[in-house]
Amino acid sequence: MSTCLHDASLRYVGLQEGTSIYELQSKRFSNKYFVLSSAGSRRQMAYPEVVGFDSYLATLPATVSALSLLPDEVKNGDVDILTILRGGLNYPIEEACHRCGIRVRDINFLSCERIIQDHVITGLEIKYEKLSVKKNRTLVIGDIIATGDTLRLCLNEVVERFRSRGGSIRKIIFYTVGGTRAIDLMEKMSAVIRQAFPEFEGFECFFYEGVFTVYTDKGASGINVPDIDFGWKGGIIAPEFRRYVIDHPYSLLEKCIIYDGGARRYEIPVHFHEVLEYWEGIFERADEIDSAAIVGEKLGYYTQIDYDQWLEATHFKGLEKAGLKELWADESAFLSNASGLSLKEIAQERINAIKSKLQQYE
Repeated sequence: MSTCLHDASLRYVGLQEGTSIYELQSKRFSNKYFVLSSAGSRRQMAYPEVVGFDSYLATLPATVSALSLLPDEVKNGDVDILTILRGGLNYPIEEACHRCGIRVRDINFLSCERIIQDHVITGLEIKYEKLSVKKNRTLVIGDIIATGDTLRLCLNEVVERFRSRGGSIRKIIFYTVGGTRAIDLMEKMSAVIRQAFPEFEGFECFFYEGVFTVYTDKGASGINVPDIDFGWKGGIIAPEFRRYVIDHPYSLLEKCIIYDGGARRYEIPVHFHEVLEYWEGIFERADEIDSAAIVGEKLGYYTQIDYDQWLEATHFKGLEKAGLKELWADESAFLSNASGLSLKEIAQERINAIKSKLQQYE
């Protein structure tokens, strides 16, 4: 777990146009971090079948709702959007700003591509840049954050360009399907940016459905990809998303909650083939996989725990939210029955569903 999350907890902010908004609180934070949960983002992050423009629309209501939390000088002023290609194009930031009456002055682009060989990230490369550098700018960015390496490289590039060209950055608003390393990175980058721009106010970061973690090994399945796949263990997941997944339990066993963010929007057959590769791997290894271990890995705890322990493990302690005790009981029941799951049957069902969907795109 990120050290920044050790004493963190969720505080319920409220319901805004169907989106539950939480603030992540810790004495360690110098920035503001929020978790958004909406019907669209829950479905998107539980089902890889949500693709193309539907995947863009899935996060629009939550993105709009989050803008209500921004300071008046942002809501009544203007912003610059920085799109990190390609993943950033999945985020409906420009449309959300338009719906909220926030003027977008400039849209900037920066490409930062991972170099992957045999499922291992071997490097990063910036191939394209279009930056409009001005004084006192608020940047709005949307991107997936796993290890944070891409974002670190991009932010360093942007800060240097603004510094060398006489501009300055006042605030960064960030939307992400992201993991715990995002917080570590933003805490460190705040200090770096303030060295260049002392007036920098910090990050306001919005996580869709939770602050996830990144696998550090191949996991209980034996086939998860380290530093790419997301999971729950050690993260802080919105209670609404935990409830949604327990109500649709096979989604808990998916490879991760995003797969490749660019492919599911722009190269849909590639996305579905990656999904198939995972489920075919589960099918082939089903007899070797401990189904209870894989469920425990996903939930974040492997043995039955009492309600107070569960509140500690989920970082819900002190959270005033109806239905938590029922959620704990249902998760406990799912975990206790996990050893009876037939991974081979579940995998076959998912393979058939994905192949059927793939036919629409090939």
